[in-house]
Amino acid sequence: MIWVVGALVFWALAWAVNARLAASDAASRRWVRLLVPGLFGLAVLVLWEGVVRGLQVPGVILPPPSAIGARFAGSLPILWVDFVQTFVKGALTGYLMGCAAAIAVAVLIDRSPFLQRGLLPVGNFIAALPIIGTAPILVMWFGFDWQSKAAVVVVMVFFPMLVNTVQGLAASDAMQRDLMRTYAAGYWQTLWRLRLPAAMPFIFNGLKISTTLALIGAIVAEFFGSPIRGMGFRISTEVGRLGLDMVWAEITVAAIAGSAFYGIIALIEKGVTFWHPSQRI
Repeated sequence: MIWVVGALVFWALAWAVNARLAASDAASRRWVRLLVPGLFGLAVLVLWEGVVRGLQVPGVILPPPSAIGARFAGSLPILWVDFVQTFVKGALTGYLMGCAAAIAVAVLIDRSPFLQRGLLPVGNFIAALPIIGTAPILVMWFGFDWQSKAAVVVVMVFFPMLVNTVQGLAASDAMQRDLMRTYAAGYWQTLWRLRLPAAMPFIFNGLKISTTLALIGAIVAEFFGSPIRGMGFRISTEVGRLGLDMVWAEITVAAIAGSAFYGIIALIEKGVTFWHPSQRI
């Protein structure tokens, strides 16, 4: 029980420090904003380690963070190959194709009321289809390599990105559009100089949502067939072998990659939409 008591004491101390930092005058400083979540995450890991070791939880149910870290450090070559297969080839490729296609189709829909009334309801229906139903079909169509995973990602990110872009293109108000007409601006000039800039907060919202959908789609698609590499393949095989430490190591890689991907898009958004009120905080 000493592990559990020690972990709880550390958790209480970390909680007190975090509460003090969050309520202090330095809470708005960048180092404090980084320190608070970092300290909270460290406290969660210490509590996890203490509870698992103190209660002697079997490793096949929940391994301690120290065992996961050791397996992570000892399996870097395998984890790197899986990362390239799943994230770089499957998730990132499908993300770029799906988001680019969604933006192009959104412009077509914006020009055609028929497509706006006909395609968007169909898109909402397709977006509601479960991935476990569409992934096996796409794997059979495109093969067992990364191309089928990219196709699953395209399906997952296309319609959320489409809906956000269509809403963004309608964000500019009538007075702004009337002003562009008084300048004798055509549709494409109005699109590039007014409507697309006004739509950027919506577009980046779709891009950020799609970062998590892309990685989830690529990993789940590998459960239905893949070469002998990839995060989803490794997770499914290691679960069958009761290698939960390797499963958690793959989950760690996915969490780091997903968080970094989201952060990169958020940084680009901050630079592109610096004029928006949401970026002035």
